[in-house]
Amino acid sequence: MTNPSAAMLVIGDEILSGRTRDANMYYLAGEFTKHGIDLKEVRVVSDDPDAIVGALNDLRRAHDQVVTSGGIGPTHDDITADCVAQAFGVTVDVRDDARALLQAHYDRQGTELNAARLRMARIPEGATLIDNPVSIAPGFTIENVHVMAGVPAVFQAMVASLLPNLTGGAPLLSQSLRIFRGEGEIAEPLGKLAQDYPDLSIGSYPFQKDGIYGANVVIRGADGAQVDHAMAVLSTLFPDT
Repeated sequence: MTNPSAAMLVIGDEILSGRTRDANMYYLAGEFTKHGIDLKEVRVVSDDPDAIVGALNDLRRAHDQVVTSGGIGPTHDDITADCVAQAFGVTVDVRDDARALLQAHYDRQGTELNAARLRMARIPEGATLIDNPVSIAPGFTIENVHVMAGVPAVFQAMVASLLPNLTGGAPLLSQSLRIFRGEGEIAEPLGKLAQDYPDLSIGSYPFQKDGIYGANVVIRGADGAQVDHAMAVLSTLFPDT
C-alpha cells in the first residue's frame, strides 16, 4: 500500500530574501516520515497573492495533503487566509470561535484585542481550526490544506495538533553506512543494489573533510527486514568501511 503524499508551501518574502532561515520544512519532513506520510514536494513563494493561489492550487490537486507555513499573523502582509479563500472560492471573515479564543487570551494578558490582532481570527468559510497552545491564534484546515504559522515553535505545536487527524501509512525506516571511497568508485555496485531492491530508496551523499572524502549511503524503506537485508549486502560490498 502506498503512503499518502504531501507537499509544503512556505510563504514569505523573508525566506526568499535570506533574512530568515526556514526550519519548518525540516521539522515537518521528520514528523511526516514517522507518521507514514511522504513529503514529496516543497515550494517557497513570496507574499504575492497570485503566486500563493497558483502554487496552492497546483499542490492541493497533486497531493493528498498540503501544509502551508507563514502569513497568518496580524500585519498587512499576512495574506495567506485571503489567498486560501480565493483558491477555494469561498469567503473569509472573522469567525466567532476564533475571536473567542483570542479575546480570552488577550483578556488574560490585560491586552486589547485590537483590529490588527483580530485579523488572526479571519478564517475561510468551511474551514476547521487547528489548535495553537503556544500563542492561541489558530491555524485552520480546509479540505486537504492545513494552514499554519511560520514561527517555528508555533508551527511545531500546530503540527502536533494536526497529526492525530491525518491518516498515515507505514513509517519510513532508514539505516546508513559511511563509506570512505569516492562516488565514482561506488556508483556501479550501488546502482546494482538499487535494482535488486526496487522497493527501497538508496541514496549516496558525498562528504569531504580534512582531506578525507567518501559518501554516506542511506537505505530507506517501509519494510524493516528488507532494509536490514540490503544494509547487510551493502556491508559485504564495502567491508573495509
